[in-house]
Amino acid sequence: MKVQSTGACTLVLGLLLSSIAAPRCAAQEDPSNRYADEGRSALAAGRFGEARMDFEQLAKLHPEVAEVHATLAAIYFKLREYRLAVNSIQAAQKIKPGLPRLDSLLGLSLAEMGRFGEAQPHLEKGFKQTADTDTRRMCGLQLLRVYSNTGRDADAVEASLQLNKLFPDDPEVLYHTGRIYGNYAYVVMMKLHDKAPNSIWMLQAQGEANEAQKDYDAAIIAFNHVLELDPRRPGIHYRLGRVFQARYRDTAKPEDRDAAAREFNAELAVDSGNGNAAYEIAVMDQQAGDFEKARADFEQVLERFPDFEEALVGLGGVYLDLQKPQDAVAPLERAAKINRQDEVAWYRLAQAERGAGNRAAAQRAMAEFQKLHTSTPSTLHKPAEAGDVTPQQIPSDAKSE
Repeated sequence: MKVQSTGACTLVLGLLLSSIAAPRCAAQEDPSNRYADEGRSALAAGRFGEARMDFEQLAKLHPEVAEVHATLAAIYFKLREYRLAVNSIQAAQKIKPGLPRLDSLLGLSLAEMGRFGEAQPHLEKGFKQTADTDTRRMCGLQLLRVYSNTGRDADAVEASLQLNKLFPDDPEVLYHTGRIYGNYAYVVMMKLHDKAPNSIWMLQAQGEANEAQKDYDAAIIAFNHVLELDPRRPGIHYRLGRVFQARYRDTAKPEDRDAAAREFNAELAVDSGNGNAAYEIAVMDQQAGDFEKARADFEQVLERFPDFEEALVGLGGVYLDLQKPQDAVAPLERAAKINRQDEVAWYRLAQAERGAGNRAAAQRAMAEFQKLHTSTPSTLHKPAEAGDVTPQQIPSDAKSE
């Protein structure tokens, strides 16, 4: 993983320039003043090559000034002269050990040189101890690179979790941490394959991987192999039911739909507390138009799991199908309270309130739906693969009145 360093350079330059007091001599003809002024102007204009020459001359004239060496280090970093940056940092720290931010810049420079072992303590300090947000971000990103290149996968995951917490919406952070998670998952799965290639856990992992890749035939084979080894293993019939459901959406073959129903019922025979399997049966009854059966199914699920939001939305939808809008209001209100981002819940609640004669409440619910739908128009119909259960959906002819 290669982390871009331009942000770090800009950061350090800004911090250093704000504190630099380049020496000014009483004699106006002293060249130090000219080099300092021209160097600052070149930096401000982004002419780093010119700034380098000015500050190199200034360092020769005043080798005792730590801030000059520190500024040179930041310039070298920008110019990708990392060895020279390290030398200048060390010179500055020898003169003034407490000069701020240089330890982080040293870690960033060493990491760019591939000296990961040396860079690590400096980056960890910058990431964990500094109060400056930008410094923490750059040190954290470089730490991911250091940990990845030194085989410290668990530390990379831990740092990724911290970065995601600190910068939840940062695209660069999301990209690099996503790669870390994916790589770690791959490493763990390969270890599982090496240590227990024929185990139930390996077969289950293969089935889930095939399911994710929409290789439904391979997933069915893998999950059935698990059941051959352990016929009463919880969760496997449910996974098989989901695979048959997914294949039915592609093929529209009734036998896949029937197979899904059999697997969900088989799951309940193994684990009567599997609310997801019971929910899927309710959804299938709802889709088949058996609304009374679907109502009883959803109510049974909600007796055991009263906060099952999708089941609440499903029950509300069934009451609407049964022309009982007044009965649909309560479950849909509860669903919208549990998940205020569920467009389907708000849309159906608007329908229920309107049907029950509650015009003002219907308008409020429709306003919530329209607000969500306007901000995220692509989610009007949630993908069937989303989450662990089949989501409730709005009919294709729905109107946002």
